[in-house]
Amino acid sequence: VQLQASGGGLVQAGGSLRLSCAASGRTFSNYAVGWFRRAPGKEREFVAAISYSGGSRYYADSVKGRFTISRDDAKNTVFLQMNIMKPEDTAVYYCAAGSPYYSRSYYRSDEYAYWGQGTQVTVSS
Repeated sequence: VQLQASGGGLVQAGGSLRLSCAASGRTFSNYAVGWFRRAPGKEREFVAAISYSGGSRYYADSVKGRFTISRDDAKNTVFLQMNIMKPEDTAVYYCAAGSPYYSRSYYRSDEYAYWGQGTQVTVSS
């Protein structure tokens, strides 16, 4: 499956952005989708994930209550709505698709076989 992330940009602290992850190729609805980010000088970290059915969602503690992940399989797209953004949210955001089995697996980047190219998000203070 091929993934294309978009929607990044520059936003002021407290503002909102919505990222999109559009998929093509294999049946998208068969895959869980995760968002990860890499800030300058830092390791890649988990942000949010949604199960293939959409029935389970997972969030990093740092974004819980501010970010919402959702999916529209009719459009082969997963969204990440980011609200009340903070400067520490500045990073390149990547979407990934895979088949994690256990709940704890959704947080691991090595559970995702397919990755998009990333979209830059910059939050100014």
